[in-house]
Order: sequence, then C-alpha cells, then structure tokens
Amino acid sequence: MRSLDRLVDTRPLRSSPAFRRLWIGTTAAAFGGQVAVVAVLYQVWNLTGSTVWTGAIGIATAVPTIVGGIVGGTLADAVDRRRLVVVTTTVSVLAALGLALQAVAEAASVLLVLVLVAAQTSATAVGAAARRTFISRLLPSDLVPAGVALNHVGFQIAMLTGPAVAGLVLTAGGPRAAYLADAVGITVSLYGVLRLPAMRPQPLTDRDTDTDTDTATGTARAARGGLAAVRATWQGWRYLLHRPVLRACLATDLAATVLAMPIALFPAINAQRFDGEETTLGLFLSAIAAGGLIAGFASGALSRARRTGCVMLIAAATWGAALTAFALVDSLPTTLVCLAIAGAADTVAVISRGTIVQLSTPDAFLGRVSAAENIAGVAGPGLGNARAGAVASVTSTAVSSLSGGLACVLAVAAIAATTPALRRWAPPAPTTTPAT
Repeated sequence: MRSLDRLVDTRPLRSSPAFRRLWIGTTAAAFGGQVAVVAVLYQVWNLTGSTVWTGAIGIATAVPTIVGGIVGGTLADAVDRRRLVVVTTTVSVLAALGLALQAVAEAASVLLVLVLVAAQTSATAVGAAARRTFISRLLPSDLVPAGVALNHVGFQIAMLTGPAVAGLVLTAGGPRAAYLADAVGITVSLYGVLRLPAMRPQPLTDRDTDTDTDTATGTARAARGGLAAVRATWQGWRYLLHRPVLRACLATDLAATVLAMPIALFPAINAQRFDGEETTLGLFLSAIAAGGLIAGFASGALSRARRTGCVMLIAAATWGAALTAFALVDSLPTTLVCLAIAGAADTVAVISRGTIVQLSTPDAFLGRVSAAENIAGVAGPGLGNARAGAVASVTSTAVSSLSGGLACVLAVAAIAATTPALRRWAPPAPTTTPAT
C-alpha cells in the first residue's frame, strides 16, 4: 500500500469508513451527472435542432448555481450540514426521476426539460457548500489534502467515462435510461450521506481570535431568513475578501477560467485544423480529462507537498502556458499533448486550492467560503467560454486562445508577486479527528 500511496494517497479511504462511503457516493453521482449532461444535450437538440436552445442549457445551470450557491453557503454555516445535504440530494433525485418520466411520456417540451434541469441544479448548488465541508470534519488535517485529491480523482474518472457510457445508454434505452442512471448515481451518494453523524458548524476556537466573532455567531441566526441571512452572507464574503490567502486563491481560479477557458473554441479549431471530424472533437475533451486523471493518480506526492500555495500558483500558470501553446500548434498529437498538460495542471491547481481552503478556513465560515469557491469554479468557466467566443468572433480562434493563455500567465504572476502569504502557505501541524 505504501508504494500505491506514493501515487494516489488512499489512506483516507482505508482509515475512514465514513469518508469511503462518501467518496463512493460522490463519484457515483458525478458519473450519473455526466451521463445526464449528454442526455440533456441530446434531447434538447432532437426537440429543437437549434444551437440557441442547446446554449440555453448553460443558462439553466449557471443562474441556479450562482443563486443556489450563495444561499447554500449561508445555510451551511447555520444548520446541520448533513441534514441540508440529505434534503437537497433527495430533491435532486426527484428532479432526475422527473426528467426520466417526461422522457417516457414523450412530453416533447424543451421548456419542461430546462425547468427540471434548473431544479436539479438548484438543489445541487444549495447542498454543494455543505458537502465540501465534510472532508475536514471526517479526516485529520494531515489527510485532508489526500481527501481533496481523491475527490478530484473521482470526478476525473466520471468525466472520462461518463460521456462514453452515455452514448451506449442512449443507444440502448434513450434519454429515459440515461436519466434513470443519473437518479441511481445520486441515490448512491444519498446513502453515503445518511450514514454520517450530525454536522453542525463548529464555533470559533482560540486560534481564530483574529476573526470577527460577531460575524461568526450571527451566522447561527441566518437560517431564519430575512436580514439575518443577508447579513450572514455578506459577512462570509467579507471574511474571504479580508484574508489574503483565500482572496488570492479565488482570484487565481478566476484568472485561469475567465481568461483562458478554451472549450467554446474547440468546434471552430477542430473545423480549421482537422476538417471538423467528430472523432477529433471528442479527443479534445478526452485529452483534458486524461491529463487530469493522470495528475490525479500522481496526487500522493501532491498531498504531501509543503509549499501548497506555491504549487497552486505554478499549476495555474502552467494551465495558461499550455493553452498558449495550444493556440500555436497545428498537428493533432501536439494539440492533444497541450490539452493534456492543461488538464493535468488544472487538476493540480484544483487539489491545491481545495487543500488551502479546507485547512485555512475556520469551520464557522467554511460553508460560505466553500460556496464562493464552488461558484467561481462553475461560473468562471462559463464566463471564460463566453469571453473566448466573443474575442474569436472579432479576431480569430488563434488570437482568442493565445491572448487568453498569456493573460492567465500574467494575472497569476501578478497574484504571486502581490500575495507573499500565498507563496509561503503550508499545511498546519497535523491534528486528529475520529474516523466515523
């Protein structure tokens, strides 16, 4: 096992049954979600034949993610997090079953599909922040980086395999079978959460005395709604923005996604370089996922890194540099290599950022800070793809990709230069937490 841990640190899976159940469930839900993503695209296209409507899927997911994330972050610091995740996961299962039923009934309503997608996304977004806090509560601090890495490895496995399986499922049983697969995956994740103990937010400790105590204690009243909830939400964002390390983590993520996200350019670049072959377009996405998965399987060394902040900054700059090179090459092998390097760098940056957020945020604020991280991680790529498409429409795909990659590298360099605390950040001394 020690030789395996040098690659993927599996100690959290072996030492904590609760984390193991949670990881299996989270990976199953991510896999089902990838199958459902393809099914929604397939069904909306068949119903409308319109790229405007397939683009509307992005709106049906982006807006609920932002709104639900803000609400969920406040709730996660005010109520029992386990109960919140159980409720939101149950709603997500019901929405998946609703999608399956409309497919069985052949309702032929694109609006109904989008409403159900928005409902499921809202439920997932409200519970996402609370779910992210589980790692630091279930694992001792020295295993938190490995736990974050394992979660990302599970997501990369789902990204790599889910779309391929979706094609087989759609061929065999149509959208209804794909939506049922999503419901099953989410139900597996529900089982993992049901076995957890109660997870109310913990009060501030003496080591957090620099924190605004009124900000934290006032959060307990946020669940009552009204001005208390608004105040608690604002206080959470104020806490994040007043902490240089957390603020820089968020800025680095946005620099990488908003400035350099390339996926919107893939169809046009594929048409220009490779005559629009469907197989090469699929390889673009697979290359990013494959690079991310390879990096995830080498996460054992990453979880033991002492200069986590420095690792994150280097990884984010490498993402930008790889996409800069992607804009300049023209052969298929070099194109895929650049995308694989970008995917690997993205995985390293995500794992490092998650480790920093988990270990440098007091539990009383972890829900709201995790919500901000989730919103940036979901909304940032959407804005980045919009930027890439807009720039390409007035220049070219090469200029859009090149300028985005270079802007990312420069922005990350500026963040590194102005935030020495992030460059020096290292995990705190290990603490022990009972494995439930």
